[in-house]
This record gives sequence, C-alpha cells and structure tokens, in this order.
Amino acid sequence: MSLIKDDDRKAITQRLSNVKHDVKLLMFTQEHECRWCETTRQMVEEVAGLSPRLTAEIRDFVADAELAKRHGIDKVPAIAVLGERDYGIRFYGVPAGYEFTPLLEAIQDVGRGDPALPAPLLTELAKVDQPVHLQVMVTPT
Repeated sequence: MSLIKDDDRKAITQRLSNVKHDVKLLMFTQEHECRWCETTRQMVEEVAGLSPRLTAEIRDFVADAELAKRHGIDKVPAIAVLGERDYGIRFYGVPAGYEFTPLLEAIQDVGRGDPALPAPLLTELAKVDQPVHLQVMVTPT
C-alpha cells in the first residue's frame, strides 16, 4: 500500500518538476531494531519515483558503516539529500506529517543548485570561516 495518496502524488510531481539537477536520497536503514526504517524506506522510494531527477539509494547502516561515517550519519533511519555536492542536509526519522514538506523543500533547493538567498545574506554567510552544526527538532506536541 502506498504511503502517498494519489492526489498528493500529483501535487508533489508538479512541485518537483522544477528540479534541474539530479538529487540522490541516500537512506541508511538497519534490518534489526529500527522502528521506522521500513516506513522511511518506502517513503524515500515513493518520493524518488515522482521525478526523473531523483534517485533513492538504500544502504545498511551496519554493513555500510564507512559510508555512513563519511556522510556523518550516526543513527537510523537517516536520509542524506545529495546533489552536485553534499550540502550537509540530513533527515533523521520518518519524514511524514510536518516533516514531509521540509524534505520536499530540501530536494528542491539541492536540485536547483542555487541557494536562492538574497545577496546581502550570501555576503554575510561568506564570512563564516568554520563549520557550523545546525539542528532543527520537530515534534507535533
């Protein structure tokens, strides 16, 4: 059974039609002791199927530990949104409900290859000379 409803599928396909560059959804799962891994895998595969610019690559967190480490993945389920380069965008947990729209926006941003930010903000960001770790937590409660 599909996680994405037919009407939503059409809207998402339309929304992703502006993706100009290829985007890979690199998902890390684990066969044992992962409550949301199966649902997340299905979600990633369904979303990837809605645009010819999207691909889903499913990897095992344990068997592909070196790849996970290289991408900074330390828990599952995890999705790295990768484009022409790795912008460091990661999603942990199943991207459903309130988390689904930010996933689509991240795909669009990475697929655009341009941050679409105002010039003054880009100037300020260019002054950042060391890595920054930003985390956003979401909960419906």
